[in-house]
Amino acid sequence: MRTLIQHSKGRTSPQAHRDIGDLKDDELTRGGFDGREAVLYRREDPTVFKATGRFRSTAADLHDIVPSDMTDADGGPQRLYYNAHATIWLSRRSKTMPFVQRNVDGDECWFVHEGRGIVETEFGPLSFEPGDYVVIPKAITHRWVIESESTLLFGIETVGEQRAPTYVGLGRHAPFDPDTIRVPDPSTVAPSTGGVEMRVKYDSEYSTLKLENHPFDVEGWKGDYFPFTFNVRDWNVIMSDSLHLPPSMHVFLVAEGVNIINLLPRPFESIEGTERIPWYHRNADYDEIAFIHGGESLGRPLHKGLVSHDPQGINHGFPERARDKSRREWDDHSRITWQIIMIETILPLKLDEVLQAAVMDD
Repeated sequence: MRTLIQHSKGRTSPQAHRDIGDLKDDELTRGGFDGREAVLYRREDPTVFKATGRFRSTAADLHDIVPSDMTDADGGPQRLYYNAHATIWLSRRSKTMPFVQRNVDGDECWFVHEGRGIVETEFGPLSFEPGDYVVIPKAITHRWVIESESTLLFGIETVGEQRAPTYVGLGRHAPFDPDTIRVPDPSTVAPSTGGVEMRVKYDSEYSTLKLENHPFDVEGWKGDYFPFTFNVRDWNVIMSDSLHLPPSMHVFLVAEGVNIINLLPRPFESIEGTERIPWYHRNADYDEIAFIHGGESLGRPLHKGLVSHDPQGINHGFPERARDKSRREWDDHSRITWQIIMIETILPLKLDEVLQAAVMDD
């Protein structure tokens, strides 16, 4: 429940996340960043600790993980994280699928970190390139055709239907124009006939169908249920000159228990005293996944291909040296060029054993 009742006790700043002096601001929030909150003004960095057990932040370079589809055209992606609402996957497919597939368990959203090609669907083909989301709703038959030496695809599979959120107060002035979404036209190339293998994921198990007729023989379609692609270069970042806006302002798609978020290049806040670096944070209700696609922060390149996980309720955030640098070099940096795909899940995430083996040391 959100309330206008707010108390301020002890030594605080006049406004949250501005003019905090020698203090460290640590924000504890409910409902992601959309519910009640408490900003705690600390003397020391709350993220400096050693952890044992499952409740800890982790990070891994996805280039260190080899899914079976990287070495075998018949292979599949590697599971990274999972809960009852969502599964997060890594695909590094190097060859075109020799089969078509259909997922009856849920919607798929794949972010293209590396590689180019075409996703053939029964609605028609969709080309993909780095920076694209490829969204394949539940039960749509498709096939990945690879046109580069390699790919690196970061996938979010959700049990619930993926949809655009309601941008309160913005209406049609949402962070993306629907015209920038690319939808398929039916293919004009006649597919081959019989003998097509289809792999169907149903209740977490795979079955194989031998089709007498090719599923990509569609000559026309209409409706509001379709696969599509969208590139992050077409995202319109909402920002403020005097407040670093939280990730909830940048949500791209939502499903039950899941938010998919873009953190993309934008001007830095310009009002003196504003904290440009995201404050220390404890997200009481969501686990957070961050996948780094590229970019820089304060002139330093970010680790491309790194994925991190912060469990709900854990203190996390940029290190104190980054905050000091942002204040010290205020006039040296006018933009942050990060490209980060973030996922919030309301249920705790488990790490696959393969991912656990790749987790970097603290």
